[in-house]
Formats: sequence, structure tokens, C-alpha cells
Amino acid sequence: DVQLQASGGGLVQPGGSLRLSCVVSGFTFDNYAIAWFRQAPGKEREGVSCISKSDGRIWYDDSVEGRFAISRDTAKNTVHLQMNSLKPEDTAVYYCAGGIVAGDDFWRLASIYDDWGQGTQVTVSS
Repeated sequence: DVQLQASGGGLVQPGGSLRLSCVVSGFTFDNYAIAWFRQAPGKEREGVSCISKSDGRIWYDDSVEGRFAISRDTAKNTVHLQMNSLKPEDTAVYYCAGGIVAGDDFWRLASIYDDWGQGTQVTVSS
């Protein structure tokens, strides 16, 4: 079975930076993808970013594009989410998720992911 472990959250001031990490253990197919989701109190879980293992495709939600960067460390089997210029509205629990993403229209659908990490809290506040 695939297991995901998210880490790296914390408290940061507006404009600051954090780097989240998702360690992937267990076998994954070549078309496996890792996504970052976040959920703020009272809101639905929403897709933040996604990276494909097979072809290197990357997706970002409009709210974070230009500020966040997703990357893959193949040797360590780890996906990172570098978060810069953080805003208070970025405050949420961040989850990494894994599964098969068929195309551009599917990555932000939480229901397609079979594997989920435990989440890590990101708080942006002065």
C-alpha cells in the first residue's frame, strides 16, 4: 500500500515562506501523481497543486500560481511545495494526496485520489 506523510507546516507572517514535504512510500505506478490540497475551517477541500510522475506535468490553482512551486525529489521519493509570499487566506490544513490523474480536468477532484497524508497546519498571521 502507498503511504504519504506530510510535514513542514507552521506559523509564518504574511509575506513569509514555508516548504511542505510529502514523503511517498510503497509502490506507485508510472502514471501516479501527487497533489496538494488544503482545507480551511468551514470550506471544502480544494486543490492547490499537482505534479505527475510520468510526464512531469504540473498544475496550480489560480490562487497560488506565481507564489507556490511544486517539485519532486526523485531520489528521496518526496514531493515539495515551496510556498512564498504567503497570505492570511492561505491558512489551512494542507494535505498531500496520491492517485492516477487522467488529464487536466481531473487533478483538482479530491475523489480521484486513493491515498492521503495526515495533513499539516499552515497558519499565516501577524
